[in-house]
Formats: sequence, structure tokens, C-alpha cells
Amino acid sequence: MLSSKWRANAKNNPSVTLLVLVSVLGAALVSFAFPIARELMFTTNDQGQYWRLVTPIFLHFGLVHLAFNCLWLAILGARIEQLSGSLHLMALVLFTGAFSNMVQYGWSGTVNFGGMSGVVYALLGYIWIKGKFVPLAMLQLPQGILGFMLAWLLIGMTGFLEMALGVGIANGAHFGGLVIGMLLGLVFGLASSAKRR
Repeated sequence: MLSSKWRANAKNNPSVTLLVLVSVLGAALVSFAFPIARELMFTTNDQGQYWRLVTPIFLHFGLVHLAFNCLWLAILGARIEQLSGSLHLMALVLFTGAFSNMVQYGWSGTVNFGGMSGVVYALLGYIWIKGKFVPLAMLQLPQGILGFMLAWLLIGMTGFLEMALGVGIANGAHFGGLVIGMLLGLVFGLASSAKRR
């Protein structure tokens, strides 16, 4: 039953499925301290290693970190993939991933970060703002989800979560992801609205 449901979801949302699988692989590389994980972390001295702008989104530090990000990626990413297609979602993820990673580096000054949460916040912002212009059910987020994610962002910025949980929070990635996602939602929302006239 579960395997048939998973196969159906994978068929309907191939980009989401691929992103989740690569995130699981990235978490395994970090967990088992494979040296290649260091080659996937962000760097400003790229020497042609441009993948490092994006690959930190796949590095997760612990099971809870991985599960939280993959859950939100599945919830939000599937909406975008079903409405706009796999390539659109993948382009959004790669672009917003690179952007949020750069913001996180500028925010913290360290390359020791990872996770899909900057992208998750970008997808949240994208759906939130695009949904203001395109009245489709898939683009209408429940207020509870939106409120929870925005509250989590604000609480994270206070430093309370880092103190309480004893882990680093990529506040720069979260904030940068939300902002770029909202801007892209505005651009694509206005474009979609113009086409509907």
C-alpha cells in the first residue's frame, strides 16, 4: 500500500522525488563523515567549482533536519510541480538555493551550513505571493501553515532556537529564500495574471 502510494507520488512529482532522494544522500554523506561532503559545502574561492553555490542545500545535519525539510519540500514543491511542471520547479530550487546560500554566507561568514530550508522558504514565498494574483486552490496556503512558518522564521532570528536546541539555524538562508521567493512569486504572478486577461 505505502510502496504503491510512493510510486504514484514519484510519478506525479518526479522533481520533488529526485530532490528528496538527493537530500537523503547528502544527509548520509554528512552523517557518515564522507570526505566528499566537504567538497559540496559553500565556498567563495570556487576555482570553477560552481556546484558549491547550490550543493549545500542537499547537506542535512541529522534526521530531524532532513525530515522537516523534506516534508515541507514535498508539500510546497508538489504544488508548484503539478501547476507549472518539473522543469519550472527545478529551476526555482536551483536558483533560490544558490541565492539563499549566498545570503547565508554573507549573514554568517562561515561555509559550515546546509539544508533545504532556504529553498523551502523560497517556495513558501513564491506560492504565497503568486496566489494573490492567480486564484487557484493549489496556490492558496492555509493561514495556519503560513503563520507557523513565518513565526518559526522570526523565532529563529531571536537566537532562542539555537540556544534551546543546541544547533545552528540558517537564518540568512531562511530570510533570503523567503524574499527571493516572494519576488519570483510577484514576477510569475503578474505574468500569469496578464495572460489570463
